[in-house]
Amino acid sequence: MPLVTVEPSGEVVFVPSGETVLGGLFAAGFSYTVGCRRGGCGICMVDLLDGPVSYNRTVADEVLSEADKARGACLTCRAVPEGDVRIRLREGSLRLIQPWLHKLNEQARERAAASMSQPKE
Repeated sequence: MPLVTVEPSGEVVFVPSGETVLGGLFAAGFSYTVGCRRGGCGICMVDLLDGPVSYNRTVADEVLSEADKARGACLTCRAVPEGDVRIRLREGSLRLIQPWLHKLNEQARERAAASMSQPKE
């Protein structure tokens, strides 16, 4: 159950397994500059500072090439965290637009942390 840390604010968001970075941030009540949400425009591109992501859907090479990925570029609308990740927005800033969703996300993160720390029987 990955956590996404957004720099420079340091905001930490719990992202359910299999969810994209963008989907997880939006579900946690946040917004930032995005475009098509389908991997075709590149507006949601961020810098991947740390952590693994996978792409479970095709992304056009013209939007995000292997060289871009090697330099740390990441399309949040298609990138699925495979563990904890840290990103830096390239444009705009992270805005909390749904505080109650943020509160629900914090509660889900706490439940996930508690279940991970419980010994298995």
